[in-house]
Amino acid sequence: MPSGFNFSASPFDCLTPDEQRLVQDNVDIAYFPQGDTVLAPGAQPTHLFVIIKGFVQQFDGNEVVTTYGPEDCFDGRGLMAGKSSSRFVAAEEVVAYQLAKQAVSELIADNVTFGALLFSDLSNKLSALSARQSRHELQSLTMARVDEAFVRTPHFVDADTSILDVVKEFHALRTATVLVRDRQLSPPALGIFTLTGLQRAILDGTPLDQLKVRELANFSLIKVRPKDQLGDALALMIRHKVHRVVVADGDNITGVLEALDLFSFLSNHSYLINIQIQDAQDVPSLKLAAGQITRLIALLYRSGTHINMIARLVQELNAKLFERAWQVVAPAELVANSCLFVMGSEGRGEQLLKTDQDNGLVLRDGYVPTVDVAQVCQQFSAALADFGYPPCPGNIMVSNPAWCQSADDFSQAVRFWLMAASQDGLMSLAIFLDARAVCGDRALLEQVRTAVYDMTTDNDAMLARFAAAINAFGSSSAWWAHLPFLGDPGKDALDIKKNGTFPLVHGVRSLALAHRIRATSTVERVNALVEAGRLPQKLAHDLIDSLHFFMGLKLKTGLQRLETGQAASDEIHLDKLSSLDRDLLKDTLGVVKQFKALLNQRFHLEAV
Repeated sequence: MPSGFNFSASPFDCLTPDEQRLVQDNVDIAYFPQGDTVLAPGAQPTHLFVIIKGFVQQFDGNEVVTTYGPEDCFDGRGLMAGKSSSRFVAAEEVVAYQLAKQAVSELIADNVTFGALLFSDLSNKLSALSARQSRHELQSLTMARVDEAFVRTPHFVDADTSILDVVKEFHALRTATVLVRDRQLSPPALGIFTLTGLQRAILDGTPLDQLKVRELANFSLIKVRPKDQLGDALALMIRHKVHRVVVADGDNITGVLEALDLFSFLSNHSYLINIQIQDAQDVPSLKLAAGQITRLIALLYRSGTHINMIARLVQELNAKLFERAWQVVAPAELVANSCLFVMGSEGRGEQLLKTDQDNGLVLRDGYVPTVDVAQVCQQFSAALADFGYPPCPGNIMVSNPAWCQSADDFSQAVRFWLMAASQDGLMSLAIFLDARAVCGDRALLEQVRTAVYDMTTDNDAMLARFAAAINAFGSSSAWWAHLPFLGDPGKDALDIKKNGTFPLVHGVRSLALAHRIRATSTVERVNALVEAGRLPQKLAHDLIDSLHFFMGLKLKTGLQRLETGQAASDEIHLDKLSSLDRDLLKDTLGVVKQFKALLNQRFHLEAV
């Protein structure tokens, strides 16, 4: 009876002490020489294997579909089905634990998480992983519901109430916020009046007992639901530059969530970073705020915050940082007559740690600047570099005249990218499709984006050339199936962007372009494609799960590199992954392979 079984490896790390004893009482050690068939197709497995030493390859026909290494287990699905559907061969000398089928059945019956992590599909594995970590994730307060924070009781006044009487309400109710009902409007409207409005009322000069609150109330309410996450409420406050949101369950107003109350609950400094950005008057002040963003990301990740929530907060904070930086370096007339936009992972809302600059500027047609726009753009690019965002190797920045043009000239450039369909042009198009406005007149960017969708209808040849980039990296022979790369020290790192993120993101981008979907984030594009009946629901879920896994794995390894003074990169060192991460990596890369097959068929890429 072996005593060295590793209960820290997935899926055994979720077992209780009694379940661990069950394993110890029912496990033995097996040995297989190199080349031996451990399980043949159609065989009836009697044990679950957990590798101690060596590697086992799984074959479907003559194709290697995956490789199992130390601490990996197989063939859970065959064990439960009563028949193995694949051939498992010792790629080198193998020593493995073998756990009796009856014990495995008892563990699955008693521990749902164990069963899901053992042989479920990607979505169920990630759901089980989330459940297993739920206690840890509860510490991530951005995941808490709005109604779990301190929501202030709503106080209502009629729109005809004078400002003086409202101030009396402030004093009597010990509040600084009232909701204003205006029944004279059709339909009746609800607004909000705060101390900020009182300051404007005093400056107005009208006697406060003669000035009605409807004159200074804000009727464009920002609302959240009680069940929404606090992280979403925080993102809304940052985006709309407000200090409070109204909490509403349908038409029922349940309260007001104040920024200070939210911040006290979250205590993760994200709102303070936003305030620091908004108050900055020069580039050095903004640099301090930019440095805080990376520290916030590390804090949120280590407290268990979901990757999509971190990405959303980072997108909003970066957008405010870039907006304020542009306002600091560019004169007001240039800001008013242009639209600054970001692209790439920043535009899609999928950037976490700082990456290369990808941005551009659209100028209003007919605008004659009184400043040297090129010099201002150089200052902006230099400022971002000082903040830690390196210059783009492809020079896709506002400091490049090709990415700083009038709306008409930009539209002409986009049309040329589409018509010529050259490699460089399609690359530029792909980058531009992710554009998201961060400052200035957003209509200018939309004017250029319209030029794209006006020319994509029935342009199958261009769409095929555009989508073909998904096959630029990797190969169709399931290279990822050989993880870890047996005995080849030169292949112990995986470029997760080239082999995972890029084909997924660009494939979704290609389908969105083909169906004229204007969403910029990958998740929004996937959901729109499902709604349009262009993507199977199950595959869509797996694509989103895979994207978030890739983002999380890259963030995890990136933070580790930053802690040791190294720059973050797209390389994932496979020998440093946990058995669970290796298992999920195989599943997610399998999803990418399945998606690429769909895209190759949809766009007829074999002819490109």
